[in-house]
Amino acid sequence: MRLSEFLLFPFACMYGAATAFRNKMFDLGMKKSQAFDVPTLVVGNLAVGGTGKTPFIEFLLHQLANDYRLAVLSRGYGRKTRGFLVADDSTGPSEIGDEPSQVYQKFKERVRVAVGEERVLAIPMILATCGPVEAILLDDAYQHRYLAPDLRILLTTYGRPFFSDKLLPQGRLRESRKNANRADIVVVTKCPMPLSLQEEEWYRREIRRYAREGVPIYFSGLSYGEPYSIGPQSEALPRHLILVTGIVDPGPIVEELSKNHTVLEVMAFADHHRYTMNDLRAIQQTCTNYRKYRPAVLTTEKDAVKLKDKAFQSVLAEIPVFVLPVAVTMDSRDRQQLLQQVEQMITDKQFDSEA
Repeated sequence: MRLSEFLLFPFACMYGAATAFRNKMFDLGMKKSQAFDVPTLVVGNLAVGGTGKTPFIEFLLHQLANDYRLAVLSRGYGRKTRGFLVADDSTGPSEIGDEPSQVYQKFKERVRVAVGEERVLAIPMILATCGPVEAILLDDAYQHRYLAPDLRILLTTYGRPFFSDKLLPQGRLRESRKNANRADIVVVTKCPMPLSLQEEEWYRREIRRYAREGVPIYFSGLSYGEPYSIGPQSEALPRHLILVTGIVDPGPIVEELSKNHTVLEVMAFADHHRYTMNDLRAIQQTCTNYRKYRPAVLTTEKDAVKLKDKAFQSVLAEIPVFVLPVAVTMDSRDRQQLLQQVEQMITDKQFDSEA
């Protein structure tokens, strides 16, 4: 154990005791969880950020939105507003948060997107204001025990799985590993696909030490699409890039870009970073420092929704900025089985509500 981990161990114990006490109160019924007639599906994790929840939500929406009337409910982390809001063309990251804004821009009227800190209050408001909804997907609500969802999908990363992580502040876990037993499905994300059978079996064995018996375990990776420009420049993506991100771990993106490009510098901001004009000037100055390479700025979809703010247009007009789209990939068998379980939950809940 490193010295820093040793010094943080007492605080991790206190944090673990507090979260365990809270969970026990729900388990014993001393705190109540509320269920709803509409099917509810939670996508979450045990760790703080970086497991790919938003790409996974988008993956589910792409698979289900043609067959079901769906809504997505998020807390709206990082927004300047509070309370319940439904996304529309007048809302942006400041009003609803970067990730809900990203989801709305991709799906528009196909999926209703809403934010609200109190999920059990927001769900009735979605049903009252968003028209007919056949299922609600809740982003990052695994720890929201006041809600009793119909299906919980727990995400954990290939590079830092929950079973080898530690509680805050020693590690990144929000609650004990044993709380994976609430999950109905576990998905290992950001895998280098395809995984060997030996690797898959090892992950399954370690996860089953904590998950309920019989809970399915799936594996997913990430695929990167063709970068597209968000500025007035229309030239192709140049060879030399400056990567600008406000995500937990830009490492996989750097690795992907390095296959065909030269990443001159990584400007890594904190997750959900709210960009300022000083940040944009710093980005502009970095481009100037490397001007002999004629670089472009490359960023993520989550960052792009904030960088496209009208206040930054004068700066962005002077530098080429491209966005790297990302999508979840799964083995066809895993994808089919997962979607069957999700659709069966929706069908069963609708049948129960009508009975």
